[in-house]
Amino acid sequence: MFDSLFADGRRPVIGMVHLPALPGAPRFDGDRAGILEAAERDARRLAAGGVDAVMVENFGDAPFYPDDVPKHVVASMTRATRAVVETVDVPVGVNVLRNDAEADLSVAAAAGADFVRVNVHTGARVTDQGVIEGKAHETMRLRERLDADVAVLADHDVKHSAPIAARGFTAESVADGVERGLADAVVVSGTGTGHETDRSDLEHAVERRDANDLDTPVLVGSGVTADSVSDLLDLADGVIVGTALKDDGDVGNPVSESRVRDLVDAARGHE
Repeated sequence: MFDSLFADGRRPVIGMVHLPALPGAPRFDGDRAGILEAAERDARRLAAGGVDAVMVENFGDAPFYPDDVPKHVVASMTRATRAVVETVDVPVGVNVLRNDAEADLSVAAAAGADFVRVNVHTGARVTDQGVIEGKAHETMRLRERLDADVAVLADHDVKHSAPIAARGFTAESVADGVERGLADAVVVSGTGTGHETDRSDLEHAVERRDANDLDTPVLVGSGVTADSVSDLLDLADGVIVGTALKDDGDVGNPVSESRVRDLVDAARGHE
């Protein structure tokens, strides 16, 4: 179903469902029902505003586990993701922060989601959770064992991190995630949540993708706004948007249907 997002040259807009802190996280407020209500509300507003897909993320769970969240997080994510799947009629994705790809796939398979985002799929990065190593070899074998029709979106030079080795945007570092990591799409983002993605980084990623004759979508993963989306879609095959779709452009606020519609209209105008 993920591939259908790009049918007929379409460049999809994927909207974020940022969950409040889940049970067990320092900022959890004790309201379990409120988590589902917020997820369903934001998903409905995103769909009503015209996004092509939504992605559920445990955004409120800071400080994040590096790469192995507890079972109660998996349970809460599965419940919230299933609620979103049942609420909207668009593809749904999962991102279990910081980098638990096993949980991503497990939640997606159980909840009926269509894709996952893995922040560090190949290579290694220095993050505020320490050094995180990609586990593509485990992730893609797990997908086979689960017999899950779930696409893997792999970040390149992911936000809130730095490379261990100064490789930069080389042909190998872009291609590795696809040719050796078997990722279904590449995500290029800025330095942090809501931070603008550097156009030169996006250009280089697309150039490296094309130079390696890869038929793989390149998505922008942060900093997309209604003003910038058309320009970004001159290069990118799609965008993932969170902050700009919230009330007043504040990532901590609920999704604003009118802001969603404005951004989607700007993206469609590009098409």
